[in-house]
Amino acid sequence: MTEQQKENKASFLYTLKGVLWAMLGVRRSEGYDEDVSKIKPKQAILMGIFMVIVFIMTLYFVVSFVIGQATG
Repeated sequence: MTEQQKENKASFLYTLKGVLWAMLGVRRSEGYDEDVSKIKPKQAILMGIFMVIVFIMTLYFVVSFVIGQATG
């Protein structure tokens, strides 16, 4: 792998940050252009699926906790 390819490859945290910004719907055009050049579609799709699962599990546990506290 050449040095240029290493620079253009997005890391896990970089992909996570890009997907989180996309889920919030807040992103500057410069940041979006950089994300498009670094994050591959496969990375974005897998991270998006992962983040949706984490979001649903978080909602489930929060609701379970609140219901458990309300019922005593």
